[in-house]
Amino acid sequence: MSDALFLSDLGENPAVGGTVTVSGDEARHAVAVRRVRMGESVLVADGAGRAVRGVVVAADKAEMVVEVAEVLVAPRRPHRVIAVQALAKGERSDLAVETMTELGVDEIIAWQASRSIVRWQGERGAKSLAKWQSAAREAAKQSRRFTIPPVSAASTREVAARLQEIDCVLVLHEDAQQHLADVDLPATGSIAIVIGPEGGISPEELAAFNASGARQVLISDGVLRTSTAGAVALGQLNVLARRQAQ
Repeated sequence: MSDALFLSDLGENPAVGGTVTVSGDEARHAVAVRRVRMGESVLVADGAGRAVRGVVVAADKAEMVVEVAEVLVAPRRPHRVIAVQALAKGERSDLAVETMTELGVDEIIAWQASRSIVRWQGERGAKSLAKWQSAAREAAKQSRRFTIPPVSAASTREVAARLQEIDCVLVLHEDAQQHLADVDLPATGSIAIVIGPEGGISPEELAAFNASGARQVLISDGVLRTSTAGAVALGQLNVLARRQAQ
């Protein structure tokens, strides 16, 4: 079984033979919930791509001290993948964020689509965004990722403006004529996938995205739920990128 991963500040320059201290809620979770003990090997990451592997040399509910045996860095990948995920009801949003994080998405934009049943406004919106961010954090830990994908919220206008900066924009749409597997990806650069809400993407939204350089693609013979479509698209993208790189 792979070493458990915890999140903490690693300092400016962690080195073999030095120590890293995990404190606060993360230490309490490690010691009281995961029951990590002295002598156990663990991973500690900063959430921004760096990590260390080492043995726990001290542990209590206030802090966990790890002696660094190995310094690690997340591998560089040719593409940065951004998921524009329409807001979904209840646990479906959590599922979407968790699975996309586990599959390696680099950024998630919570999109307030016109047909989304859920509305993020005021204090509720802030709490909901924080919940998505927490889901991404926990999924990164579970999947042993050294990088936590940032999660932000955006309107259709803001999404369309952001898409203009991205090299390849793919809108998942059941009426598309091209399958994602047949797309020629750029060798490097940014890729965005746009996942619509339960009620679908409106014609006005589709037009705005098209004007930003998007193209529509299929990922299935059927219509997938918004909570699973992003994960399916990411899986296909990962395979396609590997195949085209060979």
